[in-house]
Parts: sequence; structure tokens; C-alpha cells
Amino acid sequence: MRPARLLTVLARELDAALAGTHTPVMVWGAPGVGKSDLVRAAATAAAVPVIDLRLSQLEPSDLRGIPWRDGQRVEWAVPAVLPDADRDGPRGVLFLDEINAALPAVTAAAYQLVLDRRVGDWRVPDGWAVIAAGNRQGDRGVTHAMAAPLANRFAHFTLEPHIDDWAAWAHAGGLDARLIAFLRFRPERLLDLDAAASEAAFPSPRTWAFAARALARFDDDAGLRQDAIAACVGHAAAADCAGFLRHAATLPDIDAIVRGEAVDVPAAVEPQYAVATALVRRVLDLERDGGAVGPACDHVLAYAGRLPLRELGLMLVTDLQRSVRTPLIARPAFRAWADGVADLLHA
Repeated sequence: MRPARLLTVLARELDAALAGTHTPVMVWGAPGVGKSDLVRAAATAAAVPVIDLRLSQLEPSDLRGIPWRDGQRVEWAVPAVLPDADRDGPRGVLFLDEINAALPAVTAAAYQLVLDRRVGDWRVPDGWAVIAAGNRQGDRGVTHAMAAPLANRFAHFTLEPHIDDWAAWAHAGGLDARLIAFLRFRPERLLDLDAAASEAAFPSPRTWAFAARALARFDDDAGLRQDAIAACVGHAAAADCAGFLRHAATLPDIDAIVRGEAVDVPAAVEPQYAVATALVRRVLDLERDGGAVGPACDHVLAYAGRLPLRELGLMLVTDLQRSVRTPLIARPAFRAWADGVADLLHA
């Protein structure tokens, strides 16, 4: 399931927890696809806290608590890491991360927590959702097969990265537009995990964010830049990225396009991807600075209609609408652009 759809699922589960109809959720996915970030994003959107329990780092007593004697009785001290409604609030997310990397004794201690919403005398506060996450077996991670009794206590969703969702996230986070353009050009490089490969670094949504930082630090030295990117995403992906950056180095005047001036479309496809992504970023920056976004959107729509690859123009407009608050469909230039790609829109 793509991130945007799974985010909707999680948001509704948070609402269901408040209504008392919540089903615990298990999110599966390869390393680096954003499982933990997605859970935190859902909590942030709902303005509720997240208590993150890394089960792979816990002992059974960390969930059950430790015993202490009260006269002739033995009581159990509730671990402070578990949510408390008075301290943490009436709503929230109890996030059991890396659940299938935990020792079997720890996952056994989680059975009652997941289904019955309690451990011993302690109960998960009403209004709190229980969400777990873990890597799939075969993804070069430390995992244990999830026991059937525990698996049967969850609704299971598999998170698959999607270039549209990642590009929207990357634009919002200010990642280098050239990297976004490269992954738009080579979307198969967004996640490229070979379980049999010996190289430690591999492309994933997380490591491309690392690569953006490396690009910012080493952009003045092409050789060092490629080595730094390879350290994040592996040598093959870094070589492809370096080739794209060389082709995309010479771009037309982006500001002139946004102003509506006559600017030629690059002949090669790599700089076309680069200019399309740069236009999205420029209009987004203009909006953030309080500039006149409407006319700029009209000019970008007109330029999108001139791109030889109509699918690239569709990508440009889609990313633009995902990034800015201005509804493009209300702009005068939208109808002319939409007429030119009507068959693609209805395909």
C-alpha cells in the first residue's frame, strides 16, 4: 500500500481508538521505506503523542514490570515507558517498533498488550491506538518469524514506497530538486534492495534523504560528491545519479519561465526532468515567500504543455498541485493544458 493511502488508514484507526473500535495495526515494509515516519506523521496530524517502544531492545520485564512485595502480596511496578493518560494525555499511539526483531520471549509478553490492551493490571488507556511495525523476512534485517497467535491479533498492511508520495514529501522538506528529478527519471531507484548483495549501502527513501545532505555538503567537488552519495545509496545508484546530474547541469532560466517569458525546452530528456522539478520547487518557494503564485502557475502550466513527453508534463502538474495550496483547476491556463493531455487523464 502506498504511503498516502496507509496514512489515511492510520488516521482512521486513531479516530477509532477514541470511539473504542480500534483494531491493532501491523505495518510491514523493507528497511528505510518510512514505516516509523509514517506512524509519527499520522500522530502529528492528529496532534497526539507517540510512545515508541523498540521491542528489539527490551526484556520481557520491561513490559511486565518488576515485582515488589506489599505485605503478603506481590505487586508489579508499571514500567514508566508505558502510556499514562494523566501524564501523556487521553489520546495517543503506542508504537511497537521492530516487533519481529524482538526476542520471542518479548513478543510473547506483547500478546496480551496487543489484543487485550493490558499487561497484568496495567491497561492501555482508552483513546490510545496500538500500532506495530517491522521489516519483512528476506529484507537483510534481523527478524524472527511472527508467531501465529501474535499475527492473528493484528490487521496487516505492507508499505510500498511510491514516487509521487515521496516527491511530495521531498518538496515539502526542501530536499535538493535535482535528486527529486533524478528519481522521477529513474523511479526504480527509489528502493532497490537486493537481499543477496554484499554492499552495505542501498537506495531507499531514507538513504536518498541522506544523499541529499551529502549533495549539499560536497556539491563543489564532483568526484567527492559521487563518493559521498555512494556511501548513502550504493555505487550503482550513485553512478546513475552522477550521470543525470551532469546532463542536467545546464538548465534554462527557471525564473524566466515562472515570469512567463519565452524559454526553449531542453532537447535531452534528463534536463527536461530537471527543469520540471525545478519549476515545482520555484513556485513552492514563491508561495512560501508570499509571492503571486497564480500567474506563476499559469506560466508553468503553459510550459508543461510544451514538453515533448506529455507524461512528463502530467508529472509536473501533478507535483505542482501536490505541493502548492493554489488549486490549479481554477487557473485560466489549466483548461488549455488539460485539453492537451485529456487522453492521459482518462486512461
